[in-house]
Amino acid sequence: MKTNPGNFFEDFRLGQRIRHATPRTVTAGDGALYTALYGGRFAVQSSDAFAKAVGYPAAPVDDLLTFHVVFGKTVPDISLNAVANLGYAECRFLKPVYPGDTLSTVSEVIGLKENSNGKTGTVYVRSVGSNQRGEEVLSYVRWVMVRKRDEGAPAPQAHVPQLAKRVEPSGLGGACPAIDAAKWDDGLSGSPHRFGDYARGERIDHVDGMTVEEAEHQLATRLYQNTARVHFNQHSEAQGRFGRRLVYGGHVISLARALSFNGLANAFHIAAVNGGRHVAPLFAGGTVFAWSEILETADVPGRQDVGALRILTRATRDLPCTGFPVEDGAPDRPGVVLELDYWALMVR
Repeated sequence: MKTNPGNFFEDFRLGQRIRHATPRTVTAGDGALYTALYGGRFAVQSSDAFAKAVGYPAAPVDDLLTFHVVFGKTVPDISLNAVANLGYAECRFLKPVYPGDTLSTVSEVIGLKENSNGKTGTVYVRSVGSNQRGEEVLSYVRWVMVRKRDEGAPAPQAHVPQLAKRVEPSGLGGACPAIDAAKWDDGLSGSPHRFGDYARGERIDHVDGMTVEEAEHQLATRLYQNTARVHFNQHSEAQGRFGRRLVYGGHVISLARALSFNGLANAFHIAAVNGGRHVAPLFAGGTVFAWSEILETADVPGRQDVGALRILTRATRDLPCTGFPVEDGAPDRPGVVLELDYWALMVR
């Protein structure tokens, strides 16, 4: 058989190491398309001149574009037969990525647990993205619910890995060069508010909303070479649970991040993701809003140029966030669709 049907739950084994096809050279064109899809306005990723002034050799690729490209490599082997991507942990951005860098991904299976229905199981993998020099640029854990090929196949011995609840501040900043705060232009960055202006417990409504179009979310998912059929194949999805294609969860993450510029414009770099959940599905036609809560503020050891904000961003469907809505996992009514707990660096 020359075609690839993808792996089912019983095909995975603990400790299995998977080298994913295909290496991907990230170009300025990818960055332009990414901006067209989400409308991100963070100055460091938007302007070579701004980035060079504050300490970068050039404008880096958007952190989440790096994440999606590295993630996309894993889909044909890990989640082609997935029911749902469930969560993330221990995600660290380790080196900046620039246009012209080539990314590839390797994953290790670190946990397996069959679900009680006997039809699916949860697979935990740690995936590492590296550049053309073999330098690790991103490492993260995700867990995904995968169908079984044969419901009668014996379940592997269950092993659920213990994952950190957060990335320690000492593990932040590897993908951020020294920032010259004196050359950080608040007028050009879009906000006068710097690290010291934010406090634990503060809530920010990002105000704006973005409606997702069918063509946009499919175009985005193809940009990352993510082949999961639930996002593309209406012929098969018409027979599924929802009767239509699902929007890739990463699309929601990027929309929420872009929306967060209004209130967090100087949070220029995602240094780590502590955890994340896709609370409910999103479909084309839904409008995404977002709000954020500051969970912690922290010094980054050895650095005086930036501080770290631990941010919990919630994205909603068809529900403005003036009232700071919290989890509502019902797919048939407006509510929260995403919770993302992450560290962002902000200039002091």
